Amino acid sequence: MNELIAGIYADGWSRIVATMIRFTGGDWDLAEECAQDAFAQALRKWPESGVPDQPLAWLTTTARNRAIDRLRRASSEAAKLREVAVMEPPPYRSDGEIPDERLELMFTCCHPSLNLDAQVALTLRSLAGMSTAEIARAFLVPERTMGQRIFRAKRKVRHAAIPFRVPPAHLLPDRLPAVLHVLYLLFNEGYGDTRKARLCREAIRLARLVAELMPDEPEAQGVLALMLLHEARRPTRVDAAGDLVTLDEQDRTLWDRALIAEGAALCERALRRGRAGPFQLQAAIAACHADAPLAAETDWPQIAGLYGELARIAPSPIVELNRAVAVGMVSGPGAALRLVDAVAASGRLDDYYLLHATRADLLRRAGRGQEAAGHYRSALDLAPTEAERRFLRRRLEHL
Repeated sequence: MNELIAGIYADGWSRIVATMIRFTGGDWDLAEECAQDAFAQALRKWPESGVPDQPLAWLTTTARNRAIDRLRRASSEAAKLREVAVMEPPPYRSDGEIPDERLELMFTCCHPSLNLDAQVALTLRSLAGMSTAEIARAFLVPERTMGQRIFRAKRKVRHAAIPFRVPPAHLLPDRLPAVLHVLYLLFNEGYGDTRKARLCREAIRLARLVAELMPDEPEAQGVLALMLLHEARRPTRVDAAGDLVTLDEQDRTLWDRALIAEGAALCERALRRGRAGPFQLQAAIAACHADAPLAAETDWPQIAGLYGELARIAPSPIVELNRAVAVGMVSGPGAALRLVDAVAASGRLDDYYLLHATRADLLRRAGRGQEAAGHYRSALDLAPTEAERRFLRRRLEHL
């Protein structure tokens, strides 16, 4: 029963929350609370009464009734009480511009009155059902910081009366960057956890729809290409024991060549438009790895150059850290360590385990084993999954 409800949650959460946001006049907190309460009631009642014929309708009605109770207690005006009591949740209406309800909701939530990070975080929280902790990890910030950002964004939506409605076609490009970031972070959440592979499939499905909906937007093709090129390597990322396998040790004969061919073609077509964006450049880097039949044949100078261009148009400490790895493959660990030291000096990745793991690996390659061990231990303390911790323990043992 719990697995059944979990499946309904995965498919229906975004629809119920969107309905409740409209019903409550844009109160995101109340909408989410009422949706959560509806699922909690389902867990209590359905094992005894059975699953309703229309479970989403049952959940929506339960959430609506909970909202009415909350609004009744909060309101002291009889007129307001009567108004709320007769309200019906409006049916989800599409103007036909966006071919998928869930994608439509993402474009609706990504309102340009909010900054990009707020748009992405709110959409992940309310429509993708990701927890604040998961979103904070995706943004590399403390959970408390992300919670405050989401709170401020919801407050702005409520106080500024930002309308919750589907944007017309001519406004979609303004919201595209946020939607693409939502889709890629959703993909990453599934890619990093084998139990969440469904998220990858859904992100790829929606990315295909965006690319078809907006064929003149090269970044839409770029994000789809990037997802496909990563997805092609999924079967080799962990071994039969569930342990991580590094890129250079993966069995490349098991990579999905059909996905690689599709992703590479999409990337090339997007780049030909002459408007290279972050997702296109990341897809080009992934294509470089995919093109090499052996790890030793990887074109690291080209990858380092692509990371340099990515750092120019979309600077971030993560990009710089990845560029350092590529530079290390071209010019040796000493050159890479200087770049890693510059990244570490910013302090923005202090709690990011891959910063410490990367430095440890470079120190190991430079023959500085004792220093490497200390950084492997720091990475071990911060690693988010048991598979990553096992990998780091093996590196320590080898030292």
